[in-house]
Amino acid sequence: MAVEINTPVVFERPPHTLWGDAIIRLRRNYFAMGGLAFIILLSLAAICAPLITHYGFADQHLDQILQGPSAQHWMGTDQLGRDTFARLLYGARTSLAVGIFTQFIVIVIGLPIGAIAGYAGGRVDNYIMRFVDVMYAFPDILLIILLRSVLGGSIYMLFLAIGLVAWVNISRLVRGQLMALKSRDFVSAAKAMGGMGPYITWRHLLPNALGPIIISITFNIPRAIFTEAALSYIGIGVKPPTPSWGAMIQDGFNLIFSKPYMLLFPAIALALLMLAFTFLGDGLRDALDPKMRR
Repeated sequence: MAVEINTPVVFERPPHTLWGDAIIRLRRNYFAMGGLAFIILLSLAAICAPLITHYGFADQHLDQILQGPSAQHWMGTDQLGRDTFARLLYGARTSLAVGIFTQFIVIVIGLPIGAIAGYAGGRVDNYIMRFVDVMYAFPDILLIILLRSVLGGSIYMLFLAIGLVAWVNISRLVRGQLMALKSRDFVSAAKAMGGMGPYITWRHLLPNALGPIIISITFNIPRAIFTEAALSYIGIGVKPPTPSWGAMIQDGFNLIFSKPYMLLFPAIALALLMLAFTFLGDGLRDALDPKMRR
Protein backbone atom coordinates (compact mmCIF):
# COMPACT_ATOMS: atom_id res chain seq x y z
CA MET A 1 0.00 0.00 0.00
CA ALA A 2 1.51 3.31 -1.13
CA VAL A 3 1.83 6.02 1.46
CA GLU A 4 0.97 9.44 0.14
CA ILE A 5 3.28 12.14 1.45
CA ASN A 6 2.01 15.70 1.41
CA THR A 7 4.74 18.10 0.39
CA PRO A 8 4.48 21.36 2.33
CA VAL A 9 3.87 24.42 0.22
CA VAL A 10 6.56 27.04 0.69
CA PHE A 11 5.65 30.62 -0.06
CA GLU A 12 8.71 32.59 -1.01
CA ARG A 13 8.84 36.23 -0.20
CA PRO A 14 9.20 38.26 -3.41
CA PRO A 15 12.63 39.83 -3.77
CA HIS A 16 12.89 43.52 -2.95
CA THR A 17 14.43 45.97 -5.34
CA LEU A 18 15.95 49.36 -4.62
CA TRP A 19 13.05 51.18 -6.30
CA GLY A 20 10.43 49.00 -4.62
CA ASP A 21 11.90 49.63 -1.20
CA ALA A 22 12.23 53.33 -2.04
CA ILE A 23 8.51 53.61 -2.80
CA ILE A 24 7.67 51.85 0.48
CA ARG A 25 9.93 54.16 2.49
CA LEU A 26 8.61 57.22 0.68
CA ARG A 27 5.00 56.27 1.48
CA ARG A 28 5.92 55.97 5.15
CA ASN A 29 7.38 59.49 5.19
CA TYR A 30 4.38 61.61 6.12
CA PHE A 31 6.12 64.93 5.50
CA ALA A 32 7.15 63.87 1.97
CA MET A 33 3.69 62.53 1.16
CA GLY A 34 2.12 65.69 2.56
CA GLY A 35 4.37 67.79 0.33
CA LEU A 36 3.51 65.64 -2.68
CA ALA A 37 -0.21 65.94 -1.90
CA PHE A 38 0.06 69.73 -1.66
CA ILE A 39 1.92 69.93 -4.99
CA ILE A 40 -0.70 67.76 -6.69
CA LEU A 41 -3.61 69.74 -5.23
CA LEU A 42 -2.03 73.06 -6.19
CA SER A 43 -1.34 71.79 -9.72
CA LEU A 44 -4.96 70.66 -10.10
CA ALA A 45 -6.21 73.99 -8.74
CA ALA A 46 -3.99 75.89 -11.18
CA ILE A 47 -5.17 73.79 -14.14
CA CYS A 48 -8.82 74.06 -13.13
CA ALA A 49 -8.63 77.75 -12.18
CA PRO A 50 -11.46 78.78 -14.59
CA LEU A 51 -13.72 76.24 -12.85
CA ILE A 52 -12.81 77.38 -9.34
CA THR A 53 -13.22 81.13 -9.83
CA HIS A 54 -15.24 83.05 -12.38
CA TYR A 55 -12.82 85.99 -12.26
CA GLY A 56 -10.02 86.29 -14.77
CA PHE A 57 -6.52 87.23 -13.68
CA ALA A 58 -6.69 90.47 -15.70
CA ASP A 59 -10.32 91.43 -15.00
CA GLN A 60 -10.44 94.90 -13.45
CA HIS A 61 -13.26 96.14 -11.24
CA LEU A 62 -12.50 99.81 -10.73
CA ASP A 63 -15.34 100.20 -8.24
CA GLN A 64 -13.80 97.53 -5.98
CA ILE A 65 -10.19 98.69 -5.68
CA LEU A 66 -8.22 97.54 -2.59
CA GLN A 67 -11.13 95.78 -0.94
CA GLY A 68 -10.35 93.37 1.88
CA PRO A 69 -11.28 89.66 1.93
CA SER A 70 -15.02 89.13 1.59
CA ALA A 71 -17.56 86.62 0.36
CA GLN A 72 -17.30 88.12 -3.13
CA HIS A 73 -13.51 88.32 -3.19
CA TRP A 74 -12.08 85.65 -0.86
CA MET A 75 -8.61 87.23 -0.71
CA GLY A 76 -9.57 90.79 -1.53
CA THR A 77 -8.62 92.88 -4.56
CA ASP A 78 -5.47 94.72 -5.58
CA GLN A 79 -4.83 98.33 -6.57
CA LEU A 80 -6.41 97.73 -10.00
CA GLY A 81 -9.51 95.96 -8.67
CA ARG A 82 -8.32 92.50 -9.74
CA ASP A 83 -9.31 89.47 -7.66
CA THR A 84 -6.33 88.33 -5.59
CA PHE A 85 -7.52 84.72 -5.31
CA ALA A 86 -7.87 84.41 -9.08
CA ARG A 87 -4.42 85.90 -9.64
CA LEU A 88 -3.01 83.53 -7.03
CA LEU A 89 -4.41 80.50 -8.85
CA TYR A 90 -3.25 81.65 -12.27
CA GLY A 91 0.09 82.68 -10.78
CA ALA A 92 0.55 79.08 -9.60
CA ARG A 93 0.64 78.11 -13.29
CA THR A 94 3.58 80.44 -13.80
CA SER A 95 5.50 79.20 -10.77
CA LEU A 96 4.96 75.50 -11.52
CA ALA A 97 5.77 75.99 -15.20
CA VAL A 98 9.03 77.75 -14.31
CA GLY A 99 10.00 74.95 -11.94
CA ILE A 100 9.25 72.14 -14.39
CA PHE A 101 10.37 73.56 -17.75
CA THR A 102 13.63 74.97 -16.40
CA GLN A 103 14.52 71.51 -15.09
CA PHE A 104 13.86 70.08 -18.54
CA ILE A 105 16.38 72.57 -19.94
CA VAL A 106 18.79 71.71 -17.12
CA ILE A 107 18.58 67.99 -17.97
CA VAL A 108 19.01 68.55 -21.70
CA ILE A 109 22.15 70.68 -21.19
CA GLY A 110 23.70 69.53 -17.93
CA LEU A 111 23.25 65.76 -18.11
CA PRO A 112 25.12 65.18 -21.43
CA ILE A 113 27.93 67.56 -20.46
CA GLY A 114 28.41 65.88 -17.09
CA ALA A 115 28.17 62.41 -18.64
CA ILE A 116 30.82 63.17 -21.28
CA ALA A 117 33.19 64.70 -18.73
CA GLY A 118 32.70 61.90 -16.22
CA TYR A 119 33.18 59.00 -18.63
CA ALA A 120 35.88 60.46 -20.87
CA GLY A 121 38.14 61.83 -18.13
CA GLY A 122 41.57 63.19 -18.95
CA ARG A 123 41.85 66.31 -21.06
CA VAL A 124 38.22 66.20 -22.14
CA ASP A 125 37.12 66.25 -18.52
CA ASN A 126 39.60 69.01 -17.70
CA TYR A 127 38.46 71.30 -20.54
CA ILE A 128 34.77 70.75 -19.86
CA MET A 129 35.04 71.30 -16.12
CA ARG A 130 37.06 74.49 -16.52
CA PHE A 131 34.21 75.83 -18.64
CA VAL A 132 31.74 74.67 -16.00
CA ASP A 133 33.81 76.39 -13.29
CA VAL A 134 33.72 79.66 -15.26
CA MET A 135 29.92 79.41 -15.53
CA TYR A 136 29.68 78.51 -11.85
CA ALA A 137 31.68 81.62 -10.87
CA PHE A 138 29.09 84.03 -12.29
CA PRO A 139 26.37 85.23 -9.87
CA ASP A 140 23.11 83.58 -10.93
CA ILE A 141 20.86 86.64 -10.77
CA LEU A 142 23.38 88.83 -12.60
CA LEU A 143 23.80 86.29 -15.39
CA ILE A 144 20.03 85.84 -15.74
CA ILE A 145 19.58 89.61 -16.01
CA LEU A 146 22.23 89.66 -18.75
CA LEU A 147 20.54 86.80 -20.61
CA ARG A 148 17.15 88.50 -20.27
CA SER A 149 18.52 91.60 -21.97
CA VAL A 150 19.85 89.46 -24.83
CA LEU A 151 17.04 86.91 -25.24
CA GLY A 152 14.07 89.23 -24.74
CA GLY A 153 11.27 89.57 -22.23
CA SER A 154 8.84 86.75 -23.07
CA ILE A 155 8.02 84.11 -20.46
CA TYR A 156 9.63 81.38 -22.58
CA MET A 157 12.88 83.33 -22.67
CA LEU A 158 12.63 83.55 -18.88
CA PHE A 159 12.48 79.75 -18.69
CA LEU A 160 15.48 79.53 -21.01
CA ALA A 161 17.49 82.12 -19.07
CA ILE A 162 16.99 80.34 -15.73
CA GLY A 163 17.74 76.95 -17.31
CA LEU A 164 20.96 78.23 -18.94
CA VAL A 165 22.19 79.25 -15.49
CA ALA A 166 20.97 76.29 -13.43
CA TRP A 167 22.49 73.42 -15.47
CA VAL A 168 25.92 73.74 -13.86
CA ASN A 169 25.06 71.92 -10.63
CA ILE A 170 23.50 68.91 -12.34
CA SER A 171 26.51 68.55 -14.67
CA ARG A 172 28.91 68.49 -11.71
CA LEU A 173 26.73 65.92 -9.97
CA VAL A 174 26.49 63.63 -13.01
CA ARG A 175 30.24 63.86 -13.59
CA GLY A 176 31.00 62.88 -10.01
CA GLN A 177 28.56 59.97 -10.08
CA LEU A 178 29.94 58.58 -13.35
CA MET A 179 33.55 58.90 -12.22
CA ALA A 180 32.68 56.86 -9.13
CA LEU A 181 30.78 54.21 -11.10
CA LYS A 182 32.99 53.71 -14.17
CA SER A 183 35.57 51.73 -12.18
CA ARG A 184 32.98 49.15 -11.06
CA ASP A 185 33.10 45.54 -12.23
CA PHE A 186 29.89 45.73 -14.25
CA VAL A 187 31.44 48.47 -16.41
CA SER A 188 34.54 46.35 -17.00
CA ALA A 189 32.30 43.44 -17.96
CA ALA A 190 30.36 45.63 -20.40
CA LYS A 191 33.64 46.76 -22.01
CA ALA A 192 34.82 43.15 -22.28
CA MET A 193 31.61 42.27 -24.12
CA GLY A 194 32.31 44.98 -26.68
CA GLY A 195 30.20 47.80 -25.29
CA MET A 196 31.12 51.26 -26.51
CA GLY A 197 31.31 54.41 -24.40
CA PRO A 198 27.90 55.93 -25.30
CA TYR A 199 26.14 52.59 -24.83
CA ILE A 200 27.80 51.93 -21.46
CA THR A 201 27.01 55.45 -20.28
CA TRP A 202 23.36 55.31 -21.33
CA ARG A 203 22.65 51.66 -20.48
CA HIS A 204 24.69 51.11 -17.32
CA LEU A 205 26.10 54.27 -15.75
CA LEU A 206 23.21 56.75 -15.91
CA PRO A 207 20.58 54.29 -14.56
CA ASN A 208 22.80 53.67 -11.53
CA ALA A 209 23.18 57.42 -10.99
CA LEU A 210 19.47 58.12 -11.41
CA GLY A 211 18.69 58.40 -7.68
CA PRO A 212 20.93 61.41 -6.90
CA ILE A 213 19.86 63.05 -10.18
CA ILE A 214 16.17 62.81 -9.27
CA ILE A 215 16.87 64.22 -5.81
CA SER A 216 18.86 67.12 -7.25
CA ILE A 217 16.10 67.97 -9.74
CA THR A 218 13.50 67.90 -6.97
CA PHE A 219 15.53 70.37 -4.91
CA ASN A 220 16.22 72.56 -7.96
CA ILE A 221 12.51 73.08 -8.69
CA PRO A 222 11.85 75.34 -5.66
CA ARG A 223 15.12 77.13 -6.38
CA ALA A 224 13.91 77.98 -9.89
CA ILE A 225 10.51 79.06 -8.51
CA PHE A 226 12.21 81.37 -6.01
CA THR A 227 14.47 82.77 -8.75
CA GLU A 228 11.44 83.64 -10.89
CA ALA A 229 9.75 85.23 -7.87
CA ALA A 230 12.87 87.29 -7.13
CA LEU A 231 13.12 88.43 -10.76
CA SER A 232 9.43 89.36 -10.83
CA TYR A 233 9.86 91.19 -7.52
CA ILE A 234 12.51 93.48 -9.04
CA GLY A 235 10.48 93.92 -12.22
CA ILE A 236 12.37 91.84 -14.80
CA GLY A 237 10.46 88.57 -14.51
CA VAL A 238 7.04 87.79 -15.94
CA LYS A 239 5.54 90.73 -17.77
CA PRO A 240 2.15 92.07 -16.62
CA PRO A 241 -0.70 91.38 -16.74
CA THR A 242 0.44 87.74 -16.49
CA PRO A 243 0.26 86.96 -12.75
CA SER A 244 3.35 85.98 -10.81
CA TRP A 245 3.64 85.41 -7.09
CA GLY A 246 6.83 87.47 -7.01
CA ALA A 247 5.12 90.44 -8.67
CA MET A 248 2.15 90.06 -6.30
CA ILE A 249 4.52 90.13 -3.32
CA GLN A 250 6.15 93.27 -4.70
CA ASP A 251 2.74 94.95 -5.08
CA GLY A 252 1.77 93.90 -1.56
CA PHE A 253 5.05 95.13 -0.09
CA ASN A 254 4.26 98.66 -1.22
CA LEU A 255 1.02 98.49 0.80
CA ILE A 256 2.21 96.28 3.65
CA PHE A 257 0.87 98.51 6.42
CA SER A 258 -2.44 99.57 4.91
CA LYS A 259 -3.36 96.36 3.03
CA PRO A 260 -1.28 93.51 4.53
CA TYR A 261 -3.44 90.79 2.92
CA MET A 262 -1.94 91.67 -0.49
CA LEU A 263 1.48 90.56 0.76
CA LEU A 264 0.34 87.80 3.11
CA PHE A 265 -1.50 85.49 0.72
CA PRO A 266 1.10 85.23 -2.11
CA ALA A 267 3.96 85.03 0.42
CA ILE A 268 2.28 82.14 2.25
CA ALA A 269 1.55 80.37 -1.04
CA LEU A 270 5.17 80.71 -2.18
CA ALA A 271 6.52 79.54 1.19
CA LEU A 272 4.20 76.50 1.28
CA LEU A 273 5.11 75.46 -2.27
CA MET A 274 8.84 75.69 -1.61
CA LEU A 275 8.40 73.84 1.69
CA ALA A 276 6.41 71.09 -0.06
CA PHE A 277 9.17 70.52 -2.63
CA THR A 278 11.77 70.57 0.17
CA PHE A 279 9.88 67.90 2.13
CA LEU A 280 9.49 65.81 -1.03
CA GLY A 281 13.19 66.16 -1.83
CA ASP A 282 14.18 65.12 1.70
CA GLY A 283 11.86 62.13 1.45
CA LEU A 284 13.30 61.06 -1.90
CA ARG A 285 16.84 61.43 -0.57
CA ASP A 286 16.07 59.14 2.37
CA ALA A 287 14.05 56.70 0.25
CA LEU A 288 16.73 56.30 -2.44
CA ASP A 289 19.60 55.90 0.01
CA PRO A 290 20.97 52.36 -0.59
CA LYS A 291 22.18 52.19 3.02
CA MET A 292 18.55 52.24 4.19
CA ARG A 293 17.56 49.29 2.01
CA ARG A 294 16.04 46.47 4.05
